[in-house]
Order: sequence, then structure tokens, then C-alpha cells
Amino acid sequence: MSVTRSRGRPPYADSLTPAEWRVADAIRHGGTDRTISKRLGISSDAVKFHVGNILGKLGFADRRALRQWAGVPQASALGRQRQRGDDMASATEVLERNDVQWGTIGQLSRSVHDIAAAEAWYRDVLRLPHLYTFGNLAFFDCGGTRLMLSAGEKAEADGYVIYFRVPDIHAAHRELQARGAVFQAAPHMIHRHADGTEEWMAFCGDNEGRPLGIMCQVPPA
Repeated sequence: MSVTRSRGRPPYADSLTPAEWRVADAIRHGGTDRTISKRLGISSDAVKFHVGNILGKLGFADRRALRQWAGVPQASALGRQRQRGDDMASATEVLERNDVQWGTIGQLSRSVHDIAAAEAWYRDVLRLPHLYTFGNLAFFDCGGTRLMLSAGEKAEADGYVIYFRVPDIHAAHRELQARGAVFQAAPHMIHRHADGTEEWMAFCGDNEGRPLGIMCQVPPA
């Protein structure tokens, strides 16, 4: 007896495919079709195709709704953590845990014109420990606080962003929204390191509209 096989890719258990998740995270990070195309190495038409599929699957009218969507990939380290029930603590309890004190600065960023020249200067002149370089971003360790140098992207008005480390980014996002903070987009994964550790971030403005970030690192399960 012959078996009829369906054509196309197998269905995913998650709400989005891996490629769609990458585009969705890039949109939540503020990327345009052009910047997402360059970052992911795909055409602008492919980006638009994925965006159309994402909006259709999630029932959103436009990208603004997508930016505020707090979805998490099931296959991510954070998604697996949630499936194990590790996020059952209340938002306030999470913010007040002693293992990651609220207010700890996890990262500072500075805009530069030439990333290669800046990397060399901070490494060879300041002698800061160089962590890694990823495209137009270079990272250094400043006594436990990470310094990010970025080139080629839109510079912030003050030339820098303060990132606060939190243990649970979604709980912190909910709590800060309840206190009146206005976020540009929902928490999203911006990078997965070679060892599987994930970087999650979300951005809001202070009372004068200056950018602030919250960040957390999620180790692999």
C-alpha cells in the first residue's frame, strides 16, 4: 500500500517558524526591512514575505502590534525554562531577588564611527579585556559591566544607552509598565551565543525620553 506524503516543509509546533522568529525579533528590536535584510542575509522581499506570514498567523494588523507582542520561541532557552515552570514567581518577587539586584548596570553602549579603529584603541590603549566582536559591535569587560561599541547604526541622542540587568525580563517588563514606564517594544532575543546562552532585551525611555534598556542572559537548558 502506498503512502501519500504531503508536500512542503513539516509543520512546526510553535506559532512561528525559526526564520519567522528571527524576523519577528529583528522587528521588535526596531529593524527596518533594509537593516533586517542586511543582518539576516536575505532579500528585502523575503523579509516582507515573512512579515506578512507573521502578521497573518498572529492576527495582527501591522508591525506596531507585533512590536508589543511578548511571544517567546518554544525552542529557546527561555521558552524551555517557562515550560519547566521556572517563571512562576510574581513580578515584584523577581525584581527583588538577591541573586540579581535591581539597579545593577549590565551594559553601557557608545556610538563610534569606525568599529575596527575603536576596538583597537579600547583594547590596546585602555587595555580593556576584549570579549568578542560581532559585525559592527565590539564588546569589552569593565570590571563586570559590559561596554558595547556600535558603528553604522543610528546614534542615540546622548550617544549612549544604560542597560539594567534583571533576572526575568518579562516580569520586569510587566512591573515597570505597571509603574508607568513606556516601552518601545516587548522583550525579545537579540543574540544567541555559541554556547547557547541567549541575550534578551527591551527598551524604554526615562522621564525625558532618554533611552534605557533592561537585559537578561538565559543560559541553555
